[in-house]
Amino acid sequence: MFGDSLSAAYGIAEKRGWVALLGERLKRERIDYSVVNASISGETTSGGRARMAKALAQHKPAVLVLELGANDGLRGLPVAEMRGNLESMIRQAQGAGARVLLVGMRVPPNYGPDYAREFDAAFALLAQRYKTALVPFLFEGMAENLSQFQPDRIHPTEAAQPLLLENVWKGLKPLLK
Repeated sequence: MFGDSLSAAYGIAEKRGWVALLGERLKRERIDYSVVNASISGETTSGGRARMAKALAQHKPAVLVLELGANDGLRGLPVAEMRGNLESMIRQAQGAGARVLLVGMRVPPNYGPDYAREFDAAFALLAQRYKTALVPFLFEGMAENLSQFQPDRIHPTEAAQPLLLENVWKGLKPLLK
């Protein structure tokens, strides 16, 4: 797992986050994978790109779940820059033999509808171009329900973590051989 605060269990106990729940689910279903959570709160795609090679060498993943981009969007960083960073990470992971699941995010319309559309489209474009699996939107089915979010209205609550896991599981399960 390579992501930001949304995968690093920000504001809740790490063992209650969706990534930890994924590890429990794999054990329960006797699917022989271990989960390494290399997520860092506040991470942007440029930060992820800078540490990707080391993470791949250290962990040698069979599957890489790539959940980055939300902080780029919150900061209004250029979508082309985000897309280039994600592209580099996908290529590095695939070059290391990992199957990739790209987890998409959407941004609020603060930066205008054009930015929001371009941001959202970047994930599908990359998934298609590099034939990765895709979760179009991590918050699918819960984004409009403010009770699913901590007071900052950005980070999901502990109660929302199983929903995040289900959204990721749909794209991940076919990659688990």
